[in-house]
Amino acid sequence: MIQNITIAVSPADAENNRRIISIIAEETGIRAKRITGFHIQKKSIDARSRQPRINLQLEVFFDQQPTEKPAFDPELQNVSNAKHVVIVGAGPAGIFAAIRLINLGYKPIILERGKDVRSRRRDLAAMNKEGIVNPESNYCFGEGGAGTYSDGKLYTRSTKRGNVQRILQLFHHFGADERILYEAHPHIGTNKLPQIITAMREAIIACGGEVLFESKLTDIVLDGDQVKAVRTADGKRIECSSLILATGHSARDIFELLHRKQIEIECKPFALGVRIEHPQWIIDQAQYHCDLRDEYLPPASYSLVSQEIGRGVFSFCMCPGGIIAPAATSPGELVVNGWSPSRRNNPFANSGTVVAVDEQDFAKYGFKGPLAGMHYQQMVEKRAFEVGGGNLVAPAQRMIDFVDNKVSSTLPECSYLPGVSSAAMKDVLPKEVKDALQKAMTSFGKKMKGYYTNEAILVATESRTSSPVRIPRDKETLQHPQIKGLYPCAEGAGYAGGIVSAAIDGERCAEAAVSGN
Repeated sequence: MIQNITIAVSPADAENNRRIISIIAEETGIRAKRITGFHIQKKSIDARSRQPRINLQLEVFFDQQPTEKPAFDPELQNVSNAKHVVIVGAGPAGIFAAIRLINLGYKPIILERGKDVRSRRRDLAAMNKEGIVNPESNYCFGEGGAGTYSDGKLYTRSTKRGNVQRILQLFHHFGADERILYEAHPHIGTNKLPQIITAMREAIIACGGEVLFESKLTDIVLDGDQVKAVRTADGKRIECSSLILATGHSARDIFELLHRKQIEIECKPFALGVRIEHPQWIIDQAQYHCDLRDEYLPPASYSLVSQEIGRGVFSFCMCPGGIIAPAATSPGELVVNGWSPSRRNNPFANSGTVVAVDEQDFAKYGFKGPLAGMHYQQMVEKRAFEVGGGNLVAPAQRMIDFVDNKVSSTLPECSYLPGVSSAAMKDVLPKEVKDALQKAMTSFGKKMKGYYTNEAILVATESRTSSPVRIPRDKETLQHPQIKGLYPCAEGAGYAGGIVSAAIDGERCAEAAVSGN
């Protein structure tokens, strides 16, 4: 007999299979010796009461040998001699588009402006230790895109757009822990993502696909309104009739290229603000209602949102047990982001906390047209760099001091490796962003005990939440409305917001490119 049941257990019991079997026996009234095994279907934390519980959805086997879960088949095949599709960008969208093309019998050729994972690490070290930015190899550009050096969060609300479970199964197939298949908020961890991305690339090449690093797109060659070829910075020309543009939200040169060629793009609202870091124990106490987090509970996270002076303010990309990292893509600009390892075992919790901005805000500073948001974004990033004093040192302020318009006389310890310097956020952030954030700090403090504290530090600037440009496409064909064979894809085109949603959009664009051939 097989039965699906849901039980609520203590965090310690959730890690003890014998205890789980005993609890199943209590819940069902069936003796424990008749329970031959179980599979976890879903696992989530309920922290609403003072004693957090773990909810487990289980497939339980009674009086029979537990059946093995069917093995996942990635459906890879040799496409060495097949018709090719060019993909620009080796982030989640580009990699999953390539795997989907292989499934469909097409050869992917990925052009990536940055370096492979191993070579990329040296450039990241230079950013953290010396404040040196390589415009082609950084936290945003390189194998795996921005997702490789992120927390690896795999939670998404994009369930109507594609097969989320297939994306998770592919990650698991290439080395991610099985837990991502059933945890309510799965994540992989920055320490594990590089090996997984490398395994995916090796599989693409083994099937006959190509992955060309340090191959920056410099031109899209058109024959009338049809994609004909692409050119790269090293002078290479690659013929193609289908081009998936998956360049990410920070490839400003691509937006400028499209604008120069009079290929339609649109200004898009986005969100901008700061990254806020608390000691992890403060978040644990607030969320788990305890003095000391249970060793079997993961570091706590949070999600906060409010409306302030007519603007949405919200936490973004929360990283429990994480680190704040430099994410600039050009010298003279300062951008911060967050990541955490698989165990999330660093002593700090950080989250982007951002304010919605739009064309009316951009126009106040003289920015108009399809690139207005991008120029507004650049303006703030340059201010942050100047106020920080150079070398990617970030301007920072204690939370209550920020609300009180007071420059902090001292700063708490911070995980941001290039270092922080005390500054007034009003010298960095546009007034509309600063004012909304100040009100949100006190609002969030009322929603979450302990949040509003001078133990928390604001670090500027969190400005790459999403693309400031949208590249339009037809809802049905996913082609650009002007250009046949051009498939704008994922975050850089304004159609995704995270690893899983970008991967799903990559698969959709691959399918569209094949159907358009």
